[in-house]
Amino acid sequence: MQNAWLYIGLFLIIGIIVPVAPLLISWLVAPKKPNPIKQSTYECGIETVGDSWVQFKAQYYIFALVFLVFDVETVFLFPWALAINKLPLYTVLEGILFILILVAGLVYAWRKGMLEWM
Repeated sequence: MQNAWLYIGLFLIIGIIVPVAPLLISWLVAPKKPNPIKQSTYECGIETVGDSWVQFKAQYYIFALVFLVFDVETVFLFPWALAINKLPLYTVLEGILFILILVAGLVYAWRKGMLEWM
């Protein structure tokens, strides 16, 4: 039993060291000579005009989240669709209920205007 805990502890230690070590090394080795030109905002070689902190519309994020939900839905439905001939009736009905809930969400997002890009 103790041997299993040893492996878990070793895995945790390595799991902490692997991401932290490169960050620490790069922080130690990186040159540190700040000046106003290096600290200025760089935007594709074009001088920035006005404030560089622009507030984006939340609608773009909502559009992306709706896309992500339906993308994940496809991942869940693909195995179900492949095995639909071998599934019991209640499983098929649960899959249909899942699809109906997602269609209701799509209709809701559509009516709210969340799928309009501009």
